[in-house]
Amino acid sequence: MTDPHATAERILRRFARETNLLISGRPVRVSAEAEDTAVALAVAGMARALGARLVEDEATSADVLDIDVRGDDAALSLGGAPLASRGDAGGRLDFAAAHMPVSTALAEEIGAAGTVRGLRIGVAMTLESKTANLALLLQAAGAEVAVYAHPDETDPEVAAALRARGVPVDADTTLSGEAERAAALAWLRRGFDVVVDDGSHLVRLAHEAAPDLVESWIGVTEETTSGLTPLRAMATQGALRTPVVAVNDAATKTGFDNRYGTGQSCVLAIADLIEHVDATVRDLPVLVIGYGPVGVGVAAHLRALGAEVAVAEIDPVRALLAAHDGYPAGRAEDHAPGALVISCTGAPGTVTRELLELASIVAVAGGVPGEVDLDLAALEPVEVAGRTVDHLDVDVERGTLVLDRGGCINVTAAEGNPIEIMDLSFATQLAAIRELVETRPGPGVHAVSDAAVAHVAATAARVRGVALDARPASSAAASSDWHSPRYREDRA
Repeated sequence: MTDPHATAERILRRFARETNLLISGRPVRVSAEAEDTAVALAVAGMARALGARLVEDEATSADVLDIDVRGDDAALSLGGAPLASRGDAGGRLDFAAAHMPVSTALAEEIGAAGTVRGLRIGVAMTLESKTANLALLLQAAGAEVAVYAHPDETDPEVAAALRARGVPVDADTTLSGEAERAAALAWLRRGFDVVVDDGSHLVRLAHEAAPDLVESWIGVTEETTSGLTPLRAMATQGALRTPVVAVNDAATKTGFDNRYGTGQSCVLAIADLIEHVDATVRDLPVLVIGYGPVGVGVAAHLRALGAEVAVAEIDPVRALLAAHDGYPAGRAEDHAPGALVISCTGAPGTVTRELLELASIVAVAGGVPGEVDLDLAALEPVEVAGRTVDHLDVDVERGTLVLDRGGCINVTAAEGNPIEIMDLSFATQLAAIRELVETRPGPGVHAVSDAAVAHVAATAARVRGVALDARPASSAAASSDWHSPRYREDRA
């Protein structure tokens, strides 16, 4: 007998996997014959729990997802057209570009203003279709762009497609150790005015091994929490020799990227992988370690799929937030036995050897190297029906399944965060680059200005068709009067 819940999950995961598009915020229309009503209701309920807006009218726009349930599967249409393959890497680049209107609008403004014309911009980020489009947008705005990506964070087909479009790419999936370090330094020695970093790995390497290069930089934009933490430590110690704009901290980045983007991409990638061993996120207790923006998103998406989630957190405020969101909050060792354990801290050593032994399955959402304390020699690939399952290993000493060898699960086992989310993040990157170039701040970590963030948000609302309310004139006038109305002398 068909399990409506399991079928609904597979349908929504298939949409996300085949398109790399976001479910949250998307208008979704579900239809079915009478015999498929139970599955249709499960699809609608799960889509709503994931943040979709259910619609029933016949109007069609480019972002409407139609799901026609048919037995244990569904026919999917987007914008009135049957969902089709995105094709090769070039096709994936073009598909992503068509769904990145906010970044496109910001890049056109920068291009018209001549802000980056002739500047050398290095982009050091996970290389997939959205990052490739950021590079292409900067190139179209007049910059000389070169891209670097870590071997584990490179889609070689996308790298080739980007090179074919005229952007130099230093990314080689075969490198490791000293060869990888040498390749990173060689990329830095191309010479840049602005470096766009993710995790601050290249910025830190430059400070350590090529400080002369840093002196020539206008500055850096940093995408992640895990990258900003060491940069702030460097600033405190007087070791940071360049201005850094904290893109991660902007509301248009961290308010969406971590909760909605990392939440969806990591949870659905985990669900895709564990299905190979006939498991679902509902089969096991789930422990989310860390309840920052990533942990909040991961927990919410797990709950939407029907998982029973507990949270471990060292920060009392975040632990209280988890409790008020309805999750049992406690010590990791108390919730880890037999659980699917997902680290969301971005801190090395979060999943200790002891937790690894207690857990049934371990994964990392977002993440930094060493977030799981692994003995890589104890890992063996999992085989199902005589075939090795990519990104799925077993710790033979403990019997624990380890996803993606403790790496960032949504990067190498999937396509990273959904396109619309990275559209907002990269629009914020573009705004930060413009502000960096135009204001030339001194060394240190700097926020993206409120005005720049507001401009990104307003642009996103406009191009995505989100209507904004107008403030009543009486409210606007009252906001400039600081006197308390409670004690007015003329008050009756």
